[in-house]
Amino acid sequence: MADDTAGKVSEARRNAVGRDGVLNVAARLFREQGYGSVSLRKIAETAGIKAGSIYYHFGSKDEIVAAVLDAGIQVVHESMRQAVSELPEGTSPEATLRAAIGAHLRALLDVSDYTSANVRIFGQVPQSVKDANLPTRRAYEAEWDALLSRLQDDGALKRDVDIRRLRLMLIGALNATLDWFDPDRGSVEALSRTYADVFLDGILERQDT
Repeated sequence: MADDTAGKVSEARRNAVGRDGVLNVAARLFREQGYGSVSLRKIAETAGIKAGSIYYHFGSKDEIVAAVLDAGIQVVHESMRQAVSELPEGTSPEATLRAAIGAHLRALLDVSDYTSANVRIFGQVPQSVKDANLPTRRAYEAEWDALLSRLQDDGALKRDVDIRRLRLMLIGALNATLDWFDPDRGSVEALSRTYADVFLDGILERQDT
């Protein structure tokens, strides 16, 4: 009877945590500790379930990692897409880019462990996990490429600007803020304005000729 009761308690706890609960715990651990330091056992212990219970939801650690990576990009992608789509018709190219930059940074620094974990551990995971994450990553990159290409076609960006390289530079610089940004020393909004100013206006004073 005691074993039966314990089994029911364990099942109830597993059901209470659920797939999303396991992912939430895993995302936080990956963000804090990196890929190599987090095991299935550590995820289970932190979630308050037995290690074997994870297999009700995921087949392996790397399956969890792939789900965390996908979710992290999807959060940023949706934030950026929504911010741009909600702009009124006739919004200037500068305001459009500022909205996209701000949305990316807010999602990265304010929203969830998933976005932070994605940036921190992507370079640490096996190639098979990177390959599994590639369609989600490519979809977000395509969103930026489409936006930048549209602005270029409208004459807002110089014709000789390489869109792919610009996107890589822009997203890379934004993602790097995770390594040094301190919310106690400034706001995400202020950071967003600074980054937008640099990308849109440059850093050199124009000299009168």
